[in-house]
Amino acid sequence: MGVRRELKRAARRTDLAGRVRADLVKDAAGTVREAAVAPLAAPPTTGSTADIPFTNAAEAPGAVVLRRQVGDDWRPVTAAAFAAEVTAVAKGLIAGGLEPGGRVAVMSRTRYEWTVLDFAVWAAGGRTVPVYATSSADQVEWIVRDSGATLVITETAANTATVRTATADHPERPRVWELDAGALADLTALGATVPDEEVTKRRTALTPDTEATLCYTSGTTGRPKGCVLTHANLHAEAANTVELLHPVFKAVTGTTASTLLFLPLAHILGRTIQLACLLARIEIGHFPSLKPAELRPALKSFRPSFLVGVPYLFEKIHDTGRATAEKMGRGASFDRAHRVAVRFGEAHLNKFLGQGPGPGPGLWAAWALYDLLVYRRVRAELGGRTRYAISGGSPLDRELSLFFYAAGLMIYEGYGLTETTAAATVVPPLGPRPGTVGRPVPGTAVRIAADGEVRIKGGIVFTSYRNNPGATAEALTDGWFATGDLGSLDPDGYLTITGRKKDLLVTSGGKNVSPAVLEDRLRSRPPVGQCLVVGDNRPYIAALITLDPDAIAHWLSVRGLPAGTPRSALVRDERLRADVQRAVDHANQAVSRAESIRAFRLVDGEFTEENGLLTPSLKVRRQAATAAYAAEIEALYAGRP
Repeated sequence: MGVRRELKRAARRTDLAGRVRADLVKDAAGTVREAAVAPLAAPPTTGSTADIPFTNAAEAPGAVVLRRQVGDDWRPVTAAAFAAEVTAVAKGLIAGGLEPGGRVAVMSRTRYEWTVLDFAVWAAGGRTVPVYATSSADQVEWIVRDSGATLVITETAANTATVRTATADHPERPRVWELDAGALADLTALGATVPDEEVTKRRTALTPDTEATLCYTSGTTGRPKGCVLTHANLHAEAANTVELLHPVFKAVTGTTASTLLFLPLAHILGRTIQLACLLARIEIGHFPSLKPAELRPALKSFRPSFLVGVPYLFEKIHDTGRATAEKMGRGASFDRAHRVAVRFGEAHLNKFLGQGPGPGPGLWAAWALYDLLVYRRVRAELGGRTRYAISGGSPLDRELSLFFYAAGLMIYEGYGLTETTAAATVVPPLGPRPGTVGRPVPGTAVRIAADGEVRIKGGIVFTSYRNNPGATAEALTDGWFATGDLGSLDPDGYLTITGRKKDLLVTSGGKNVSPAVLEDRLRSRPPVGQCLVVGDNRPYIAALITLDPDAIAHWLSVRGLPAGTPRSALVRDERLRADVQRAVDHANQAVSRAESIRAFRLVDGEFTEENGLLTPSLKVRRQAATAAYAAEIEALYAGRP
């Protein structure tokens, strides 16, 4: 049973079991209103995260801390080599005009150079401003102007053109370097005459309370806000998650930990995972895409021992497995394998947690059969060595989590925001509980307000929104950050997120409905692509649904239909509508009848970053989508097909 046997062994180790305890506060009715976990890593009193490469180089110069992809090879980068490259680029930034406290915007996909730049900016005394590579000129204009960035590093010529267009009217246009045009080499050459001592002086002048990065929110409800995060914020997140997870994962796998980082480094989760890995000297590689078709070859060549992803990735891996089986005429077998995995995972987890007898002989035999036919292929898709993963961004369907558990991959969910320096909660490794987003990260407290809003306090909470004291005062009260999310704490202090306050729909009958639960479950079932649950001031809940192009191509192929079948014919095809209805039925299982989706409409197009309907972190921009599909929403309630 691989990871499951090893988890049991790890749980018996007294130095690992019982390391983390949640202190709970209950109300008069016995409901848990607050959970707090003491820190595992002491907050720093001196220095900054800029010191990490140099500490590694001093303590373990030959240790491999990164692997850089060159062609089909993943070439090792030692701690000493990385620190030297960071120093060289930092000197170039200084020569290029970066002053202590100055800001450098980085507009790039995830790649090795991003990591070098992050630490080089800090080593030169600066502050990093991440920008998504897919950002529009309007978004770039706002971020560069609001942040005051004087230098910009882009990835591609297209990114450079966007920056130049965006800043054309700025009184002082930023200086721009481009990675694809040799930015790091140019900066290294530019800084050749700057003494190393200048970098050391600037780096050692930083303190835990110094601003490290200005990260902009995704802007789902308006203009993005710049979250000021300090080096202490970054340390609190990285050090405590490392201390919580790494000792257990190391005991579970018995191998050197490594991960392939493919989440955008413009997103705070990718950045803090990177920091945590470098802090613990866990090998990391970089890949610029999380699209499964592009990512799978990289996973197979890098062979990570753990992953950090979003539900979309795990949904697509599962869907690809089913599509492959269906092409072979074994779709029904895959469906049985899924059902067996869910039952097996539930039973096995209950035994691990001391809540049941575990799988019976028949279920064990069924698991063994499908491990040969299905589950081992899933492990192979992830590189063959991956034993555990962390999922964040939105809730992962519980059945999907159990499926992967039975397939040998334990997925730990977490929850957080830019304002909490990524994860505020995470499922503890010896206390799996699918369907929740875990307990507070050590050093953090979670409180449920009277209206159900989740509030967070601790070293991970940001200091302010740049140039926006009003929003700061509204978000922070006595150190507690009001997340805008709704949730509940169970009797053991595990958090479940139920929706977003601003997204709540109130039907004309007065029923409050959180669309997130329905949307997350809908998206987990093909052929659904993206969706928008509606019903505010309407008589019932309904949904707009887009079709996933890959899923539709497969659907047509297995039925022998032409690839170019017009959408008008697809929308009327009763077989396709029946498949979508099954996805709707799956979503409705999570809610009461009054909250369930009563009608749906298949709509043209997709929700994408390019058309402004998705954020770079794959969240739907509700206002934009509602406006774009206003006619389709009206048709839903008019009863038109």
